[in-house]
Amino acid sequence: MQKMTIADIHDLLSGHIHTAKLATVRADGRPHVASIWYAIDGAGEQFQLVFTSWHETVKVANLRRDPRVCLIVDDETPPFAFVQIEGTAAISDDMAALKQWATVIGGKYMGADKAEAFGTRNAVPGELLIRVTPTKIIGTKDMAG
Repeated sequence: MQKMTIADIHDLLSGHIHTAKLATVRADGRPHVASIWYAIDGAGEQFQLVFTSWHETVKVANLRRDPRVCLIVDDETPPFAFVQIEGTAAISDDMAALKQWATVIGGKYMGADKAEAFGTRNAVPGELLIRVTPTKIIGTKDMAG
């Protein structure tokens, strides 16, 4: 088992397609976890994780009340790895930024040929852009090594 460098963390987050599991806290204190598609904005330790969500979801309601999050992205193939990010989320309804990032995320998960259609489909009123700024990052690789 080895601690990841920031370059390793970016490789896992930006390389092979993985979903993130986003944890938020409900009003009554219960945890809520949701899988999300995401993209990375920025380099080095000053990056943000970006995703979109419909304004009526549980995660958005939770984030409006308490912007603290924890998420994990893991590589489930041997020798296994994961990145855990604690941070704060900021919600935006900026349509131009939403279109840009929905297109980037669509390209990542659906393929470059479908990126524009995905971005257009998801850049609509009611969809929100969420940026997570990390406050703590843990990465471990070669877990089975």
